[in-house]
Amino acid sequence: MNNIRIGFIGLGNVGASLAGNLLRSGVDLTVRDLNPDLVAKFVADGAKSAASPKEMAERCDVVITCLPSPAATAAVMESADGILAGLSAGKIWLEMSTTDEAEVKRLAPLVEAKGATAMDCPVSGGCHRAATGNIAIFAGGDRAAFERVLPILSILGCQILHTGPLGSASVLKVMTNYLCTVHLVALAEALTTMKVVGMDMNTVYEAIRISSGNSFVHETESQVILNGSRDISFTMDLVIKDVGLFDSIAKSKQVPLQLSPLVLNIFKDGAQQFGPRELSPNIIRRYEEPMGVKVLGVGFPPLMTDDKPKEAGYEVVPRNRTQPAG
Repeated sequence: MNNIRIGFIGLGNVGASLAGNLLRSGVDLTVRDLNPDLVAKFVADGAKSAASPKEMAERCDVVITCLPSPAATAAVMESADGILAGLSAGKIWLEMSTTDEAEVKRLAPLVEAKGATAMDCPVSGGCHRAATGNIAIFAGGDRAAFERVLPILSILGCQILHTGPLGSASVLKVMTNYLCTVHLVALAEALTTMKVVGMDMNTVYEAIRISSGNSFVHETESQVILNGSRDISFTMDLVIKDVGLFDSIAKSKQVPLQLSPLVLNIFKDGAQQFGPRELSPNIIRRYEEPMGVKVLGVGFPPLMTDDKPKEAGYEVVPRNRTQPAG
């Protein structure tokens, strides 16, 4: 790992945290982002910068993309000065964006035509866990490729799951984001109802936390809802993208879903009312405002932080797996 050169494109909320883990680990890191101020911060801390994705791919052994949409990744990959133009034999492209399975599968043969390797490796667990390197990572690709990148993924995250062939990680990622969104809407309805009936909101939080109604979403997003910041570093347009990807997967197989379309429409309405860049936990405003209440508690944090030290990354092996993992 001391000799490997890694490039990282996309220094948003999650990307900056992931890239920061690499830099703190002493990796030879080159970064790129449309925001020059974000790049400058990393360069000041010892990273290098690249004038183009092509230049990064030429200089680095591994190039990681962590971008907001499949279209953004496609542009970075396929432009005249994009990653594909700079890739060569033996190099690796890791797509860590939450993306469309079909899109990563479309780009992979273009990567392989250069003699390079492609994997989709989205993360799950929130920006606070990305910042400490304790986030979970799904990795799709053949087994040999997975074993090559496992040391890198173990720096970026903690629990690493080889999900199967290329694209499988992206499918599972949008599935988990769909579940997260269902939990968030249910919590918004529950918390608002408890506020309206006059319950103490700190007591409500603990009642959910210690009960069968608890979830990861409650222990994170409910806290920033009750603080009032509603800041989980995720916005309504991203929810619509992710749940829309999950909904499309189900429709392609004619699965008769009911909750997914409903939740998607709830967030589309929220984005129309409050703006697409509104923080996703503020979906609770759809319930607060008609009732004339503000759902708040006392002493909850404005942002989530991970108070655990970095745990050594390791592979999670599914019990009784019946299909080979790539």
